[in-house]
Amino acid sequence: MLILDHVTVSFGTVPVLRGVSFQLREGEAVAFVGRNGAGKTTTLRSIMGFTRNGGRIEFDGHDLAGVAAHLRPGLGIGYAPEDRRLFSRFTVEENILLPAQVAKLSSEETKRRLDRVYHVLPELKEMARRPAGSVSGGQGKMVALGRALMLATRLVLLDEPFQGLAPVLANRYAEALRSLRDTDPSLALIITESNPHLLRGFAERTITIERGEIAGDVPNEGLAA
Repeated sequence: MLILDHVTVSFGTVPVLRGVSFQLREGEAVAFVGRNGAGKTTTLRSIMGFTRNGGRIEFDGHDLAGVAAHLRPGLGIGYAPEDRRLFSRFTVEENILLPAQVAKLSSEETKRRLDRVYHVLPELKEMARRPAGSVSGGQGKMVALGRALMLATRLVLLDEPFQGLAPVLANRYAEALRSLRDTDPSLALIITESNPHLLRGFAERTITIERGEIAGDVPNEGLAA
């Protein structure tokens, strides 16, 4: 479904990604781990079209080099960046609905997708009318996940979703991801994380990146297909 083939990215003269290659199957959950600065975020941003990259990125048979960044979510890709990027004066629900409005989804499809978000993250329904600027950092990550799910029919990219979360919220976030997989088993996930142990009970594979290069790609025991 997703193929990265020798993807390279440089910022000025500094190489950040050095021939990153891996594949992702439909419905597969992958933990993409590495230290800060290893290239995790840049890899996700490259999939979304936010960098100028070499190599090839293919999604569902589409060479993404020919797909502008603003059109890639329309292929069914949702993205929750590490910094959440919520509109603080909008309500929680307005933030969640914004991608559907930009994509001009029908009212019926918008409701169907919003119902899925609230099924996976029922606490967001309780917070729906609150200004997004009033939620905690951990709650904001939940809102960012909900917003990403409004467009993620095929793939969702989650950048460091557990970073800075208290244990209770981290466990709740993990529960939501498990519920999402039960609800929509065809949805693939790439989840970046600095801690290589945090996602091994959830993801089928762990891909490790070091200094912009893939250093390991192994199945997680007991979860491999």
